[in-house]
Amino acid sequence: MGCKLIVGLGNPGRRYAGTPHNVGFMALDCVAGMLGCGLGRSWRFHGRTASGEWEGVTVLLLRPETYMNLSGRSVAALARYRKLAASEIVVISDDADMDLGRLRLRARGGSGGHRGLASLIGALGDDGFARVRIGIGRRPEAGGLVDQVLTPFGPREIEAVLPAVKRAAEAALCVVTNGIDAAMNRYNGSA
Repeated sequence: MGCKLIVGLGNPGRRYAGTPHNVGFMALDCVAGMLGCGLGRSWRFHGRTASGEWEGVTVLLLRPETYMNLSGRSVAALARYRKLAASEIVVISDDADMDLGRLRLRARGGSGGHRGLASLIGALGDDGFARVRIGIGRRPEAGGLVDQVLTPFGPREIEAVLPAVKRAAEAALCVVTNGIDAAMNRYNGSA
């Protein structure tokens, strides 16, 4: 079945750990656990990488360490090196326009205002990568959107989002082995 790449979007560093913008990183760590592999530093690809096997498919993992808005640099470098088409990439990210803990999968599309996705589209020159989006909801008390996505989850929020992170990891692996349509049928809207 070849090789597929799963990317988790977020911001590197302790300062951003546990923030809504980093649910992609959390889900990618969950995928790594399911594959039984650890992410190691890759200077060449500006991030942390790993590889493993899942149901006969070689799965590459990438957690860009370029900050969210420059994620495309990291993803494009690895995609070019491994000669991967956009259709062979699955990206896990946050979505503030969805309720906390909801999932939505799509086969392709625009960025929807998400700067990490916009960076990938620009660097790859193609919007044809699958997306697994995890709802982080809106928190009016957090101020603007930037403050919201970079303010750590509260205890109740983290309880709601952790099951979604696990489902997002499962959904990404479902895309890899069964295709985006099967994964959308199974996981879209799940909470």
